[in-house]
Amino acid sequence: MNRKEAIRLSDQLIIANEAMMKARTAIAELGKEEQLEFDGPLFELLVEPQWQVMVPLYEKFPDLLPSGLLEELPIPAPTSDVAWSDVKLPRAATTAALDDLLMSLLEPYWQKAALVLLKGTNRCEELGLPFTYRMMAARLRYLWDTGRIESEGDLRSPAHSQVRLQD
Repeated sequence: MNRKEAIRLSDQLIIANEAMMKARTAIAELGKEEQLEFDGPLFELLVEPQWQVMVPLYEKFPDLLPSGLLEELPIPAPTSDVAWSDVKLPRAATTAALDDLLMSLLEPYWQKAALVLLKGTNRCEELGLPFTYRMMAARLRYLWDTGRIESEGDLRSPAHSQVRLQD
């Protein structure tokens, strides 16, 4: 793909992304039951082009990535097989703070676990929190193991699993 083709594709993907975000805003104005019914599938529809098309496009042409889209764009994440029992938190960090962070990122609709972890990584950078991707991934699995959140797929592979708040 040449640069001209990349620009054309990027423009169309941005238009599609904006349209879906407007639809999500409209869904947010519905009742809770309708939100749960419609927002999850729309979100998945939104995430798939990002994972399969936008990420590779913007990896190849990073200067085309609009700054506002960067926060929404889920970057492919590595697998994480660290168990919570193996995690050693830094001195100033607490399990409660990590739980609060992760729970604040979860929604009642399904989200890719990798997206939640990416948001967590970004939030940690913004707030100066000492939690790493692997710590958060291990704790997310622990929250699922203890029944505090719901999950689909194998959480050891965040890109291929989804999480949400308990009903």
